[in-house]
This record gives sequence, structure tokens and C-alpha cells, in this order.
Amino acid sequence: MNEIDLSHLDLNLLVTLEVLMREGSVTRAAERLGRTQSAVSHSLGRLREQLGDPLLVKVGGRMSPSPFALRLVEDIRPILRNIQRVIAPPEPFEPKQSERMFRIASPEISAAVMAGIIGRVQAEAPRVVVDWTPASTEAIGAVAAGLIDIAEVGGSTPLPDGIEVVQGKPWTWFTYARKDHPAIDDWGIEAWTRWPHLKLRIGNTVPSPVEDVAKGGGPQRRIGAWIPTGIGVGPLVARTNMLATFPPIGIREALKELGLRVLEPPIPIAPMPVRFLWSFRLANDPGSKWFRAIVIEVFAEEQRKAEEAVLEAGIIKAKRPRRRR
Repeated sequence: MNEIDLSHLDLNLLVTLEVLMREGSVTRAAERLGRTQSAVSHSLGRLREQLGDPLLVKVGGRMSPSPFALRLVEDIRPILRNIQRVIAPPEPFEPKQSERMFRIASPEISAAVMAGIIGRVQAEAPRVVVDWTPASTEAIGAVAAGLIDIAEVGGSTPLPDGIEVVQGKPWTWFTYARKDHPAIDDWGIEAWTRWPHLKLRIGNTVPSPVEDVAKGGGPQRRIGAWIPTGIGVGPLVARTNMLATFPPIGIREALKELGLRVLEPPIPIAPMPVRFLWSFRLANDPGSKWFRAIVIEVFAEEQRKAEEAVLEAGIIKAKRPRRRR
């Protein structure tokens, strides 16, 4: 059996043949295709030459198909329909009717933000489900594979191919303490190193900017407790002598509810870059676009509220060590 070189076969020729078979007339086929009769006749001639068969012959004023053409059109019709289905624009996303599950990877420190995201989703799409997973290295791989709709990650870790990135506003860092913490009256490097700190045990390889200072030879903080989730930061700080250094977005609600104090870190902590990631595969998916817009908008709004809450609470400045003469 002689094989046809598909690289030299124009798909449009098969489309023309299918319409000719259906219409039985070059004139009507040209009208349906929006082409001239000579162009349709030329396409038929090219296909005859490539396939080595007359395909359609004019008999009694009508185009009559050859046996080969009859077999061919039965095979190509479902193929053309499948191609048409695949390249058709995606169906519009209807939030009110959708029962879809959307997956987001985000740090556990962002619990308040997730509450805002889920609340917004429920208001617009009451039957949609949100699946929240920690933003880990494994999660980034799942984003690239299109298994997670969007991830919010900190730091500048290199990303795999196939991921789209939008930069968010970088996170700034403050230290938090209970309202009558002994360190407040003499806040500085000495208090920073003397009193114990809370640290999140998160499943992520992204280093904290606080750790970067220590690795660079800066003052070391003493870890007094490791905790698995950011939800417990506020209560633990409010009821112990622990200090906690986090972005405001992770502790905004606790500032007012628990009366925490905001302290300027006595060490220089660089802002952490924030990125929103998703797969190229989901870039044009209407549902994923809807969900991504909510996530990015809520993060920006919650970050703005958190920064305002810090300013409202008042930032206690750190005492600078005296320079030796």
C-alpha cells in the first residue's frame, strides 16, 4: 500500500471534498465555502493528483463520487468534526450553574486570605468547590502540569517551563508581640535575640528573608516553638512571651482581636517577592480565568487591609545600637 505524505496534504482540500460530496455541485460548494468556482475546481484537481483517484466526475449535470471517494468521505467526516470541536472557542463559564472544583496552592499563613477567596467564590458560584493545598515544590510541579489552577508563592525560586507568572506586591515583614510584652519597653537587637520566636513548619523550600539575615552573619533569633500552620500564630503570641515575624497579611485579624503590638524588626529584612502562577494549559480556560481573577483581587485587597491595620496599630521603632567611636 502506497502511503500519502501528510506533510504535503492540505487539510482544506479534504474540507472542500466533503462539501462537494454533500452538495454534488461545484457551484453550490463554492457558495457554501465562500470561494470562487475556479478555486474549488482547482482544489479538487490538486486532491485528485495527490490521491491518484478521480474522486468526483460530472455525470448528467451532477458530480458523481467514485467508490474510493465514498469510502474516504465516511472516514474524513468524523475526523473533520473532531478537529472542529477541538479548535472551537471554549464554552463560557457560568458560575451560578458550575459544580467544578478549583485548586489553589497557597502558604498556610494566608488563612485569612483564603477565607476571603472562598467567601467570594461562594457568593458568585454557590456549588463550586475550592481545594486549598500548601504551596510546596511539589505543588509547583502540579501547577505546570495543569493540576492546580493557580498558586501563590513567595521568593524567587526558578520555575519549570510551561508556567505563566504575574508579580504581586512584595511582602514586608514586622515582628509581633503581646500588648504587655517585656521586650516592648527596650525593643532592639538585644530583645530580638533574648526572647523566643515562633516559626512556621511549612512544606516549602523557599527560605525566609529572616533566615537569610542570620545566614549572612546577622543576629540569630532563638526559636522557642515550631508550629504547623499560620492560624495559631496570633493566639500563641497573645498568650506567651513568644515573638513572631511575618508579613502583615498573615496576622491582620489578630492585631485588633488580640491586641497585638507591631514592632519594627531590628534587623534589615528584605521584602519577599510574591508571584501568582498557572499553567499555559489553563491560560484561556474561562473557569480558571474567573477563579484566578478572584484569587489575585482578594490577595491584593487583603494585603492593602493588612498594611492599613499595621499603620493603625502603630509601629514601635527599634532602638539602634550606638556606634563606637
